[in-house]
Amino acid sequence: MKDKAATGQIRLGAGALMLALLVNVMFALNVIAIKVVVDATAPLLAVSLRMGVVFLLCGFALRPTPGKVKSLALYGILNGGLFLLLMNVAMAMATNVGALAIAGQLSVPFSLLLGALLLGEKLSLRKLAGVLLAFAGVAALVFDPHIWREVPAVLVMALAALVWGGGTLVQRRLTGVSVMNGQAWNGLMGAVTLAPFALMFERPAIAGLAHVGAAPIGWFVFSCVGATVIGQGALAWLLQRYPISSIMPLILASPVMSTIFASLYFSTPITPIMIAGGTLALIGVAIIALSPDRKLAP
Repeated sequence: MKDKAATGQIRLGAGALMLALLVNVMFALNVIAIKVVVDATAPLLAVSLRMGVVFLLCGFALRPTPGKVKSLALYGILNGGLFLLLMNVAMAMATNVGALAIAGQLSVPFSLLLGALLLGEKLSLRKLAGVLLAFAGVAALVFDPHIWREVPAVLVMALAALVWGGGTLVQRRLTGVSVMNGQAWNGLMGAVTLAPFALMFERPAIAGLAHVGAAPIGWFVFSCVGATVIGQGALAWLLQRYPISSIMPLILASPVMSTIFASLYFSTPITPIMIAGGTLALIGVAIIALSPDRKLAP
């Protein structure tokens, strides 16, 4: 079994495939959840409340792991704070959130580029080709007249993907840190860093929380429990047991589902250019995910 794991040839059973499907559905529906909650509240407030609930659910696992406290705090600020804030701002700006789901795929090539620029990691030609295809797919959205008004939101979403890529570099230092401990730090740092700004700049939204309807509350609970705790927890469980090359291609269904679900829920169009650009970006990310890493010389 260990030899197969090393070569990435472990065959996923029906249970693992169902769990991967669950992760895709949780992540895809979370696009709707974020849009509904942000429209009913405000970007800073929505992230602060979400991360506060995540900390309440996972706080029991909070551990100041020796030698990794600074990395945990930085990861929490980036992934649990700034990344989600930028995503919420993009959602608040957009009407067709399917375009944002396509732009969100840039997180993978951004992570790769940051590793090359900051850590000196080498990029194979296949991975470089995947990066170029992913960027070309997102850039194609600019030429869609139906998406033109969404370009500012797409750019903010691309910036969120860049922050997420930076968070993955920090996450590499967190080997040995449990999933729940990482989520607890995400919740703590996200709430602590953003809540003061929500109190300063979004007081009308805070005052209006008493009048938020049942739908935003339901989607908010789903975002905290379904997408964050269950979705991210299930993905971490899979990645701990199977090669990343076996799992990540399965998760590529998430942006496709996001675009379809958002179109059905919000009655927004899926244009031919969206399909072409999304497919191009998806192929690029798939090439990156399936390309083997270069082995370092001894």
